[in-house]
Amino acid sequence: MSFANTKTESRYNQLSFCIFIHIKTAMKKHLLKEIAFTIIMLAAATAISFGFFYFGNENAANITVIYTLALILTALYTSGYIFGIVSSLFCVIAVNYFFSYPYFRVNFYLDGYPVTFIGMLAISLITSTTTTALKRQRQAIAEREKALVEADKEKLRANLLRAVSHDLRTPLTSIIGSSSSYLENYPDLSEEDRTELVSNIREDSQWLLNMVENLLTVTRINDTAENQVKKSPEVVEEVVSEAILRLRKRLPDIPVRVNMPNDFLMLSMDPTLIEQVLINLLENAFVHSGSRKPIDLIIEEAPDLISFKVRDYGKGLSPQQVPCIFEGQQTMSGNTDGHKGIGIGLSICKTIIQAHNGTITASNHSHGAEFTFTLPKEKEDHNNV
Repeated sequence: MSFANTKTESRYNQLSFCIFIHIKTAMKKHLLKEIAFTIIMLAAATAISFGFFYFGNENAANITVIYTLALILTALYTSGYIFGIVSSLFCVIAVNYFFSYPYFRVNFYLDGYPVTFIGMLAISLITSTTTTALKRQRQAIAEREKALVEADKEKLRANLLRAVSHDLRTPLTSIIGSSSSYLENYPDLSEEDRTELVSNIREDSQWLLNMVENLLTVTRINDTAENQVKKSPEVVEEVVSEAILRLRKRLPDIPVRVNMPNDFLMLSMDPTLIEQVLINLLENAFVHSGSRKPIDLIIEEAPDLISFKVRDYGKGLSPQQVPCIFEGQQTMSGNTDGHKGIGIGLSICKTIIQAHNGTITASNHSHGAEFTFTLPKEKEDHNNV
């Protein structure tokens, strides 16, 4: 045991040393890059100032502006205050040495120069420190936004896990119960009873397959950098047609009326994901509306976006549902229609639309419920229209 512990500790020390060397090397490379950038900025400012000076523009104020610009760039693209302070000292001395009489000599006893020197140094230091502070503030804001995105993703995972824990139990229990009844009571069952049991198993299995597809969709989005999706220009009519064809394989009797402009619409999107959104919304309208009237899919074009409305003519949404309907909390226990929960599908819809930088809302109209999502047009979309 003692030998094993010693060997493990030795490996741990070796790993720690390797990590330390890697971090040290990375920091050294970063430091060298910042030193090189600072030198390049100051050398470029000096070269430009000489150009101004020797082509007749001997106003030291213009040269000071050039050095100040180099100072700001140095403070922006380097870390810490040391590079800005060193650059400030160099800029003040360079103006005195190269561009103040007597030239190529440092002379702090010129009339009024001490005040000018102190003023330039103060301005340079304030500029450097302010720029560095702004850069750090920008980094802090970026980190906070990243933390908020991670918190949203974690919230989505928690909501999905909670919804899955409720929704999976019901169809699995039904499948187990139906299959057990079929196997144990097979001789006593009529052909009609057997068909009903098998149909129930098929229906619940189909629903589970749909849920798995939705969960895989969320995993696909969460695995991409910053929850962004790969978009390409797609014909809106083709995406809508494919979504309805896929949906009718599961629900052959679903009535859908599509109303869209006659114009040729192109939009940047991930077609598979948008098809999933349309399928989820249309299926929810068919299953949970309590009506068998045709569902309207209305597509409208605006200058900067395209909107998709799924409108049913059923009982509508309750006031308690609307605020949290996209949060994955509308499970079996919260439904009054006896169907499986709608929370997971709508959570997926929200995740997909947000990944496309769009919006999604739910509301009631005079004869039922309406879900609307928008997708923004991009530059290539405007060019294609």
